[in-house]
Amino acid sequence: MEEPVTTVEVRAPATTANLGPGYDCLGMALDLWNTLTVEVLPAGSEPAVVVLGEGAGELEADAQNLTYRAMEFLFNEADVPLPPLSLRCNNSIPLSRGMGSSAAAISGGLVAANWLLDNVFSQDDLLEMAATIEGHPDNVAAAIHGGMRLVVMNDDRLYTAPIRVPADMQAVLFIPERRIATADARRVLPDQIPIADAVYNMSRTALLVASMESDRPEYLNIATQDRLHQPYRQTIFPQMKVIFAAAQAAGALGVFLSGSGSTILALTRDRAMTVAYEMFDAARLAGVDGRVEVTQPTDLGAHFIDVPGNESQDAA
Repeated sequence: MEEPVTTVEVRAPATTANLGPGYDCLGMALDLWNTLTVEVLPAGSEPAVVVLGEGAGELEADAQNLTYRAMEFLFNEADVPLPPLSLRCNNSIPLSRGMGSSAAAISGGLVAANWLLDNVFSQDDLLEMAATIEGHPDNVAAAIHGGMRLVVMNDDRLYTAPIRVPADMQAVLFIPERRIATADARRVLPDQIPIADAVYNMSRTALLVASMESDRPEYLNIATQDRLHQPYRQTIFPQMKVIFAAAQAAGALGVFLSGSGSTILALTRDRAMTVAYEMFDAARLAGVDGRVEVTQPTDLGAHFIDVPGNESQDAA
């Protein structure tokens, strides 16, 4: 008789949301990862959480940790008592920078918990749970499924579809030291917008999807423009405009605020280092401390990696 799985290791990706005009409906996974190791402890043990890397000494190190709570949520959905767990969260995704750190924490926890229950839930089930915990679906859709995703909510049900991204697309990230909380970034948005602005964004969201699917990078500069959130968020991050301009002047295909910020993401194919240098230099001259990182989109969402004694499997 096989021994029950007691240890599992999961990687969950960073994500970028909105991609300019696709407010709360577009997300894309990036090749930057948090790694979660979960061990089932003997009955009666106290939960244990260790956070390394980003968020160390800051994120909760007990059962209130977001990843732990996500695992508990899934067990409750399965109507199974949660056993005592030890979590080791090795985080590379910066907090409060618009790179989906909470989506990675949630998706990693859900995928690990699902594994421990023999994958009783589908990926779509995991997405519904993740969106319930997160409060909005764009980051978690990409974190669960990987790739670029369109996600729509209709009558409390989520629908998601993949969008093909050209294989050689690169993402240049300028990651400021300054954080922007999602709640603060949403607070500056207006309750109503002009019809002209709604049409502006609808047309560019459609063009962005078409540009990716048809591999027409010449459309991306226009397709990543936005009037729904970035102009308002510029009031709390005024230097973003000069960083945008520097990326475009250096040959970026498109540039936008990643999620609610403060990270700025530029898409490129063959000018990544030039774009990175110019974004960094423009930020420095504008008095914004930060760093640059060059990565790329990834088709992988949260998934298992090998743990001694276990065989890696798909997420669902």
